[in-house]
Amino acid sequence: MSSSLIKSVLLHLALGGFLYASANIHPPKPKVMEVTLNAAIPEPEKAVSAVTIDQRQVEQKIAELKKKEDDKKRAEDKRIRDLERRAADARKQREAEARRIKKLEQQRRAKEKETAEAQAQAKKAREVEQRERAKAKQAEKQKQEAENAAKAAADKRKAEEAALKKAEQERKKRAEEAERKRQQALQEQMLQEQLAKEQAARNKIRQQQVVSEVDKFRALIMARIQQNLLIDEKMKNQQCRINIRLGFNGLVTQVKSLGGDKLVCEAALRAVRMADTLPVSKDKDVFEQLKNINITIAPEF
Repeated sequence: MSSSLIKSVLLHLALGGFLYASANIHPPKPKVMEVTLNAAIPEPEKAVSAVTIDQRQVEQKIAELKKKEDDKKRAEDKRIRDLERRAADARKQREAEARRIKKLEQQRRAKEKETAEAQAQAKKAREVEQRERAKAKQAEKQKQEAENAAKAAADKRKAEEAALKKAEQERKKRAEEAERKRQQALQEQMLQEQLAKEQAARNKIRQQQVVSEVDKFRALIMARIQQNLLIDEKMKNQQCRINIRLGFNGLVTQVKSLGGDKLVCEAALRAVRMADTLPVSKDKDVFEQLKNINITIAPEF
């Protein structure tokens, strides 16, 4: 049973039930309504008076209600007939639509079959074309790979030749640089040796000059001390060793005995203190050897 037929049966059953219920409905028993017509303003502490409605008015009201119910029933009957008519029309339309759809479905299936066959043939043709293209592509790929390999080999050979050439150039450059550095080092060594020899010669000369100057000022210091030295016969063949410290201007800052004859040592210390300042050189190297000297004093007779 189709869904449309089920809906139609249910609709009829619903309409029948509604008509049955409407036929068994009895109008309610009229009630007496009490209203107050032209009521006067009640006086205090008096009950409100009521007027009974005329029986004729009640019957007229009942007749109006019954007429309305009959009109409603007729309208419902008309509505049900319209529904049944429309349901029949809809069923016819559905049946016609079903036939049309069935025909369209048959046409669609035929068209799909025709399309499927055409697609199968087209697919087969595409597969053949794709195989041919794949073969051509593979051949092109192999050709390109061969050309690339040949180019890569040529580039590699050129790169190796360039690398060898560059390495040779760098080797020659390094060799030349090493030779240049060797010659430069040799020249610097010879120069250093020459400078060292010259410096040694200058130092020797300078040392000789310093020694000569030291001896000179040592002799001057000895002469100054001998001038102030007071001698006695008891000092004959005696001597004393003393230490003298001098300032940069020859000022005696300290004098002390290092051992020897007592009389000679006392006389030597006294002579140095009497001198107060002793001869010193302005040459720094000479002064460095004179600022702290040890002298042996031996009185001369």
